Amino acid sequence: MHITFRHFNIQALNPEDGERFFNLIDSNRNRLEDFFAGTLSQTKTLDDTMSYCREIGQKQQEKSYLPFAIKNLKTEAFIGFVDVKNIDWGIPKAELGYFIDKNYEGQGVISKSVELVIEYLLETYAFKKLLCRSSSRNMGSIAVAKKNGFILEGTIRRDYKTTSGELVDLDYYGRIF
Repeated sequence: MHITFRHFNIQALNPEDGERFFNLIDSNRNRLEDFFAGTLSQTKTLDDTMSYCREIGQKQQEKSYLPFAIKNLKTEAFIGFVDVKNIDWGIPKAELGYFIDKNYEGQGVISKSVELVIEYLLETYAFKKLLCRSSSRNMGSIAVAKKNGFILEGTIRRDYKTTSGELVDLDYYGRIF
């Protein structure tokens, strides 16, 4: 899958993308540490990230995890990420996660990328429900969800353990198709 808008491209994360993915993660590590703990734990070094990207290939084939990188076509650098996880093919439903590089915040790139990934998911997999989970403190993530038609379904208390070990509440946003 390759979707282009403006001077950006959304593409499935591939095993050979390890170095660009590591650079994106590493330059945003402090911002991501609380809510992308799983990804960060597997991308501490370039070698770890290369192995992680190879493992992702199997999950993609099984359709149990669908990761997408956002690339700046002018620089070839990865500047954002959207992933589809916790997929339940019995419904079918899934959870979206996303982040944008700190240098691209507030430019609408992640909102548009999420919109385009949703269109792709609906056309390709016919999901009936998508959801996003976010800390109520993460106003940027909430804005992206709302901009893409998600509505607050509720707050699950003490639902997630951050990297520092803090148990936090998560707001669940859903969208039905």
